[in-house]
Amino acid sequence: MQQPSKATPGDLFWGPKHYEIPAYQRPYVWTEEDQWAPLWDDIVSVTETHLIDGAKRVASHFLGAVVFEAGQGSSTGLVRLDVIDGQQRLTTMQILIDAAHEVLVGRDHIDDVERLEALILNKESKYKGLPERFKLWPSQANREEFKHAMDPESESTPEVSGQIQGAHDFFSAEARRWLLGHPDDDGNVPPGTEAERAAELTETLANRLVVVSIDLTGDDDAQLIFETLNDRGTPLLKADLIKNWVFRLGKTLGADVDKWSQTVWEDFDTDWWREEITQGRMSRSRVDIFLHYWLTMRLRDEVRQDRIFDEFRDYAEPLMLDAASAESFLSELRNDADTYRGLGALSADTVPGRFRTRVIEAMELAATTPIFLWVISDNHAIPDSQITIGLDALESWVVRRTLLQLTSKDMNKLIVALLKALKGVHPAEAGERVRRFLSEQTAGTREWPTDARFIAEVGAPRMYGNIKQGRIAVVLGAVEAYKRSLSSKYGAVSLPTGLTIEHVMPQKWREHWTSTPRLTPEQEQKRDKAVHSLGNLTLVTQALNSSLSNRPWTDSQAVGLSVGGKTGKGKWSVLDEFNLLVLNKEVLESQIEWTEKDIADRAQQLAIAITKVWAGPDQGIQDAARAAQLGTGGR
Repeated sequence: MQQPSKATPGDLFWGPKHYEIPAYQRPYVWTEEDQWAPLWDDIVSVTETHLIDGAKRVASHFLGAVVFEAGQGSSTGLVRLDVIDGQQRLTTMQILIDAAHEVLVGRDHIDDVERLEALILNKESKYKGLPERFKLWPSQANREEFKHAMDPESESTPEVSGQIQGAHDFFSAEARRWLLGHPDDDGNVPPGTEAERAAELTETLANRLVVVSIDLTGDDDAQLIFETLNDRGTPLLKADLIKNWVFRLGKTLGADVDKWSQTVWEDFDTDWWREEITQGRMSRSRVDIFLHYWLTMRLRDEVRQDRIFDEFRDYAEPLMLDAASAESFLSELRNDADTYRGLGALSADTVPGRFRTRVIEAMELAATTPIFLWVISDNHAIPDSQITIGLDALESWVVRRTLLQLTSKDMNKLIVALLKALKGVHPAEAGERVRRFLSEQTAGTREWPTDARFIAEVGAPRMYGNIKQGRIAVVLGAVEAYKRSLSSKYGAVSLPTGLTIEHVMPQKWREHWTSTPRLTPEQEQKRDKAVHSLGNLTLVTQALNSSLSNRPWTDSQAVGLSVGGKTGKGKWSVLDEFNLLVLNKEVLESQIEWTEKDIADRAQQLAIAITKVWAGPDQGIQDAARAAQLGTGGR
């Protein structure tokens, strides 16, 4: 490696040179607010310093570092260089110089035009129409747009205009305004004549922008350099590090990396994958989140976020020994990535779609994603029947523990243990293995509650306020669907959207639900607890929820009541008039009053229905596991 040295655009681009940004590197991402406008302000400041002070001051602007190494096919005719880091800087310099060149053309600044043109094009006729005519050739995602922006005669027309064209338009407009002497937004007029401004701007673009140039040609570890460097204001994702490593390895294996760029990685560079998503207290790009889940699934081990690249490299290297094995490995990665991207489109009527809706979204257990991906991955070819058994078992485990308000702190370790239990299992037995594994868990942090335990315990504790309303609503909605399925008379009717939790006995029961004789303090405390328990919760539309309010239960108790409309109507009558659900029909039937006993009875009925929707563990397997634990002294 040569010693790092200062270099200007004139140093970097003079002569027959062709910098190539490998096809697999990330696309151009600099923006007006964060990079273009600040850079243009710096260029104007440097140029005007020389216009005003002349030789009294030497001003320049430092852009950062660029790292490159000799590319394939270098010859005495054309120096080819692969850009390892600094592609955003180099691309911006080329766009900026070309934009200024475009403004100068036709304005009688011939020397300045020719000077800048020599820094953006290799003019030899043998390069005409070839990528080599440009001093820089961008990554795959930007090539059509780059040709269109940089070469007015190019027949290339990108499908949409992106950052490349945006940068070119921005710098063209700013250079034209400044060169022609138009005032800026603050009314400041550029100094000097147009000819003086053209000459000094050309000099700034050629010799007053400075970078640290690092040539890795030789035996240096280019990947290590890439890992330690970031572009100005655009930190590398873990996916960027992985991408660079994968494609550099591919080149050494003689693989068709341009093909990989299109078939494997092009999608990862889109906005959807690079958008940051908040999970808990952290925000990460979707692609980094996916790679984290994917590695957990593949390694069957917990993966620290800061170790994603290292873990990927260590896992992938022995699986990418030649071009064929590498392509097979990347194909599996792409298949799982497509599956992950398609999760949001899964129908809630399918087993995977229902699991995603209920467990990952409503229960907010994204930690189950590695096992979810493993089960539905095309790479594992699990039969639909086994997918159903496996996901139903895990969903039941989650729902039962959630409603009993049992801890989920061991979830990550449980998922890893489950993945390990599936190693080597035949696809035709995978779902059964998931069910067996969960049935075998005896630790308090992992146990799958039985029907008997669930029915006995779920109705007593406060649920509303301790469990998020969305989670309770999902459970009650599933119970409603189950109850409708018991009779064809109800019909296959989809539930209304936006149903909300309603307390049958109001939270503010003291307003209209006082008893005679008056309740003792102990009885009031008992009622306060019952009001928020499972048996007192139901689903209604938002509009009906507002109308029900804190009404008394019967019409006789509601005489003279006008709040919320339906003057003189009790809660029973209003609910009966607008009810659409079997859940509420059962509440209304033969209920002259609604007491704590009614709440407890309904909790029992709901608990039984929940165990029908979400079947419990295999009792024989669970009993055997407990016996084995007792036989080893509980160890």
